[in-house]
Amino acid sequence: MTFSAFALLKNAISGQTGWRPHWRKAEPKPHYDVIVIGGGGHGLATAYYLAKHYGVSNVAVLEKGWIGSGNAGRNTTIIRSNYLLSGNIPFYELSMKLWEGLEQDFNFNAMVSQRGVLNLYHSDAQRDAYVRRGNAMRLHGVDAELLSRDEVRRMAPYLDFDNARFPIQGGLLQRRGGTARHDAVVWGYARGADARGVDIIENCEVLGLRIEGGQVAGVETTRGVIGAKKVGMAVAGNASRVAAMAGLTLPIESYVLQAFVTEGIKPLVDGVITFGAGHFYISQSDKGGLVFGGDLDPFPSYAQRGSLATFTDVAECGMAMMPMLGRLKILRSWGGIMDMSMDGSPIIDRTPVDGLFLNAGWCYGGFKATPASGLTFAHLLATGDLHPAAMAYRLDRFASGTVIDEKGVGATPNLH
Repeated sequence: MTFSAFALLKNAISGQTGWRPHWRKAEPKPHYDVIVIGGGGHGLATAYYLAKHYGVSNVAVLEKGWIGSGNAGRNTTIIRSNYLLSGNIPFYELSMKLWEGLEQDFNFNAMVSQRGVLNLYHSDAQRDAYVRRGNAMRLHGVDAELLSRDEVRRMAPYLDFDNARFPIQGGLLQRRGGTARHDAVVWGYARGADARGVDIIENCEVLGLRIEGGQVAGVETTRGVIGAKKVGMAVAGNASRVAAMAGLTLPIESYVLQAFVTEGIKPLVDGVITFGAGHFYISQSDKGGLVFGGDLDPFPSYAQRGSLATFTDVAECGMAMMPMLGRLKILRSWGGIMDMSMDGSPIIDRTPVDGLFLNAGWCYGGFKATPASGLTFAHLLATGDLHPAAMAYRLDRFASGTVIDEKGVGATPNLH
């Protein structure tokens, strides 16, 4: 089923009776070439690119709940490539370029909206840091603009410029950044993977990994044993749990990251804005609600809910930047389980178990990385070699000391 203006017109005339489900309710087969554990954005993107670019379609995606029930549906939908370090910029810029053609690629409206990402700065030192980041971005061919206070004010006059506790001095803008619709991204990848023969198996929790002679042989699930030549883990905050089934200990901690949405209002926040004097970011959804978040909860947890203390801190940051938020009602909040690596950067690599591959450690960058994560992980699963854009994301960098120290690590890296 292809979406087009003609298909919309045809189904409108026929009473909307011609639409079909986006993917099959597949039953597990005894054996697959590749099993991807995790039916979120990263797992589904991996399966999609395996089938599309590498011709590997005998693939199963196993999800313990329903498609997109984990972090894919529990984030603030921001996409950007405004990183500082050379290990990260090429990867996230690859992801941004994939975002820019994603809807045409898998023929589904993911509501990709490049309205810009603006990072505010409030001091001379912070301005200098943003100059450095912007220059690093531009050296890698990524768009970056340093804005003055007056330029920021023209762009976002509703911010507190006159009575702010932390006066706004300017900002770093990436115009190509923005947002996408998280559930639509998942559905689009699921639809595209299914159309290419991938089995998407929901309500199928992995209970154990079968390893024979140091080689992965399959998985044990709530729906029976499923054999496989290769197994890829893309389970976000549960990476440590699944890796433990193979006797592996990962340099990862799991924390809750909360997000919040207000009642719907008329269009106000055109792009994404981040507060430089605290950890706070905000955008406006297509339904009119303001979507925002901030810091992690300060203690490890697997609970998909957050603490009042962290919410209070996020609200304080928001009020300091944009006092009008105090007049809005918060409708709901949610929490995603973040797999925080010790240097704030992800891991895409083989594991010491032959045939077992790891995609983890996404920290705050998971959603925006979805297309590039899927493409590079698919490359690794299909060829056995690291993709050029993910060469820096080796698992052994923590032992060798070649870390990529972007901000965003867990709270207690000293324990590792």
